[in-house]
Amino acid sequence: MDPNHELELEDLELFQRNVSDRFADLLDHPGDNGLLSISWLRKLVDAFLCCEAKFKVVLIMGREPTQLTKPPLDRLMPELLDRAVKALDICNAVSVGVESVRHCQRLAEITVAALENQNPIGDGQVKRARKALGALVASLEEKDHGGSHYKTPERSWSFGRRGATAAVKDRPTATFRSLSMIVGKNWSAAKQIHAMWANLVAPRGAELNGLALPVYIMNVVMVFVMWALVAAVPCQDRVGLPLHIQIPRQFAWAHSLNGLQEKIGEEWKKKEKKGSAGLLEEMQKMEKLSQGLIEFADGFQFPVEEEGKLEEVAAQVKEMAEVCRRMDEGLVPLQQQIRDVFHQAVRSRSEMMELLEHAGKISQPMM
Repeated sequence: MDPNHELELEDLELFQRNVSDRFADLLDHPGDNGLLSISWLRKLVDAFLCCEAKFKVVLIMGREPTQLTKPPLDRLMPELLDRAVKALDICNAVSVGVESVRHCQRLAEITVAALENQNPIGDGQVKRARKALGALVASLEEKDHGGSHYKTPERSWSFGRRGATAAVKDRPTATFRSLSMIVGKNWSAAKQIHAMWANLVAPRGAELNGLALPVYIMNVVMVFVMWALVAAVPCQDRVGLPLHIQIPRQFAWAHSLNGLQEKIGEEWKKKEKKGSAGLLEEMQKMEKLSQGLIEFADGFQFPVEEEGKLEEVAAQVKEMAEVCRRMDEGLVPLQQQIRDVFHQAVRSRSEMMELLEHAGKISQPMM
């Protein structure tokens, strides 16, 4: 066997093992806060960034650029780059969604401040908490409609023109102002996921021993991560989001991905029936606790004589405070990771476009 080809097969095996290990860890060890919690999403995004870095090593390091212009890569590479552009829009939408979750956090903190360690609880505290809870539930219900009524600053999404274009200035092929800097009011997260998954076909035969396989794996990983983020975080128009993405089961690395999406799909079906602002674990708890505290506030009469009721409310407030703490610790770092994905996608796309352009010049016949 050609030593170079043997090394290539070894690189492919290591890449597949890395993907398998990363997502197996997400499936088998979701953490104390559970699947689709803020901490779990941070692990998910970190896994994506690590897989993307390994993928670039396999694709680029020590290879002739002309390999990327030969079939089937001459078709697969442009498709990968197109999905990366669509992922930028998802990153924008998720970042705005995280900001909306932080708004809910602030309303929950007002509720906690009004009711925590109050003995006895007075009319003033209850009225203040009820007002915050009303705004919180209204915000959650607004996000329940799949984001169709979700308000965002007029055409102000993105992580900054300077941030997105600085890495690609002087490269005329990368005009990101027209690619993914702004998402219109009719943009749909569900449709974007459908578009990313469309025409994604697994390699067969001899393609399984070449670069077509890691390109396919990276496409699948990208779509899965974007799908999970859209399912978890309130995003603009999630109506019609697919519950399941078909990933061929014959690949060893696909086992954990299929296991994860089955669990997420089950949660989506379960919570879709009763309405929910995404599947984010902390938002689910906040929604449930808010309903209980609203019921207490609406029936409140001073003084509260039922000791058991006071203990129940105190426990709910304590749990709400814990949810707020987890949000306070995790939302800003998660938002920064989403920014990292955005900028990494911009850089990687630009590097690959430059490589393809260089390969095209090399492969052109001399005049």
